[in-house]
Amino acid sequence: MNEILIAVIPVVIIGIICAAVLVVASKLMAVKEDERFPAVRDCLPGANCGACGYAGCDGYAKALCEDPNVPANLCIPGADSVAKQLSEVLGVEFEDVVEQVAVVHCSGDCAHTQDKVIYSGIESCKAAKLMYGGKGSCSYGCLGLGDCAKICPQNAIFIRDGVADIRACDCIGCGLCAKTCPNHLISLVPDTKKTVVACSNHDKGAVTRKVCTSGCIGCRKCEKTCPNGAIKVVNNAAVIDYEKCTDCGACAEACAVQCIKILDLSGCHSFGKEK
Repeated sequence: MNEILIAVIPVVIIGIICAAVLVVASKLMAVKEDERFPAVRDCLPGANCGACGYAGCDGYAKALCEDPNVPANLCIPGADSVAKQLSEVLGVEFEDVVEQVAVVHCSGDCAHTQDKVIYSGIESCKAAKLMYGGKGSCSYGCLGLGDCAKICPQNAIFIRDGVADIRACDCIGCGLCAKTCPNHLISLVPDTKKTVVACSNHDKGAVTRKVCTSGCIGCRKCEKTCPNGAIKVVNNAAVIDYEKCTDCGACAEACAVQCIKILDLSGCHSFGKEK
C-alpha cells in the first residue's frame, strides 16, 4: 500500500502544479476578444463565400470589430438586411449594399457552336479542361459540365443547351461560381445593370467565327457606337466598364453577332429571354 502511495502522490502533486501553471498562463497570455464579435458574427449569413473580400464571415466580423474604417455593407449575400443589422450592432451609419448577380460571358450553345471531340470522362469542367481545353470547338467557352451549378448554394445555375445559365432572382451574388469556373467565364455585375457581353473568346475575329457564330469578332462597332466610352475591345473581346455604362443599348444594337445582350438582372433573366 505504501509503495502505491509513494508512486501516486508525486504524480498528483505534479498534476496540481501543472494545472496551476496552465491557469496562470491562460490569464496572462489570453487574447482579449472584442465583446461585439459574437453579435457581429451572428448578423452574417455564414456563406463564407469571400465576396466581402475577407476570409469568410469570421474574417469579416473580426475586421469590422478591429477597424472602424471597414464598411458594414460588404456582405453581398446578406444584402441590406445584414448591413442594417451590422450598423445597429456597431453603432455606425447604415449604407446600402450594391446587390450583385453572376452572369455567364458565353453564348456558345448548341445552336451557335459544336463539339470538336466526344468527351467521355469525369463530369467536371476542371477535368474536361485538362483534355485539350475541353470538348467544345471554342477553347474559351463554357465547358458545360456544371461545376458552377454544383457549388451554387442557391441552385440558381443550370445547364441549358450546353451553356451555364443563371436565374438572377435566385442568385445571392456570393461569387463561388466565378471562382470555380476554370475558363473564368462568370463575373459579378450590379443587378441594376442590364448590358452583358456574352462572349470571352480572345482569338481574332476570323478564328472566332469558325468556332462560334455568336462569338465576339472584335469589330469595334460597339466601341464606336457607345456615347459614353463604356465599352472597349480588349484582346479581341468587348469589355464593359459598368461605372460608365448607362444601359442605353446602343452597343447591343450595333453588335454584328449579337453577343452583347440586354437582360433584366434584377429579375429571373435568361440569355434566351432578353429584355
